[in-house]
Amino acid sequence: MALIGTLAEAVAELVRDGDVVALEGFTHLIPVAAGHEIIRQGRRDLTLVRMTPDIVYDQLIGAGCARKLVFSWGGNPGVGSLHRFRDAVEHGWPAPLELEEHSHAGMANRYVAGASGLPFAVLRGYTGTDLPRVTANVKPITCPFTGERLTAVPAVNPDVSVVHAQRADRAGNVQLWGLPGVQKEAVLAAKRSLVTVEEVVDELEPVPGAVVLPSWVVTRVAEVPGGAHPSYAQGYSERDNDHYAAWDAISRDRERFGDWLAGIRGVAS
Repeated sequence: MALIGTLAEAVAELVRDGDVVALEGFTHLIPVAAGHEIIRQGRRDLTLVRMTPDIVYDQLIGAGCARKLVFSWGGNPGVGSLHRFRDAVEHGWPAPLELEEHSHAGMANRYVAGASGLPFAVLRGYTGTDLPRVTANVKPITCPFTGERLTAVPAVNPDVSVVHAQRADRAGNVQLWGLPGVQKEAVLAAKRSLVTVEEVVDELEPVPGAVVLPSWVVTRVAEVPGGAHPSYAQGYSERDNDHYAAWDAISRDRERFGDWLAGIRGVAS
């Protein structure tokens, strides 16, 4: 059964220096509060995995938590670039950042393979792209039945997967709904998992299209209302578009970012 406790306790137990860490959530239910707690606890040398790294990964990279990024698209949605990400790649600040780039389909299939206990996934999605030339983990494979030339990508099995959801019950069963992304697959593929939720309830009421993660696949649950902000949690909060726009100016300047980072860490700037 998943252990229910505080976010600080969960991150302290589950996230270790050098881990492969996936914070997943697509458009909404992005586990931003958990990312900030990783920053506060000073984790280092992480391999960060995410299909669509947005501003929480920009923040983790700028805080010096990341050694490598495995991803399929990166940006500040609706605004522009991730400037802390760019600074790390272009200038090695605050540390050099290794990149491993995939397609969306490739990343999704890597999670599915990991969740299924398979060593790799096979797809057509890389045909005609330069990704096999620049990404070592993209390999050609021949179908043993048809002879068709396809592409294989290795399963991803994070040390820790972190997602946000709407509800959990007191036994640690988790319920999420809306755009599902790859949260389910990320949790099932991981060695350890943390789910932050808007609320812990006595009973999970049925919701059309909801995904339920049973307590036996979740390591820890932490009740963190608003834990997806500035993204949204369907049925609980709306997207804070102004926050994304404001981040663009903050992230462009190292000094302004340093002031923001000091605030997250709870120290005087």
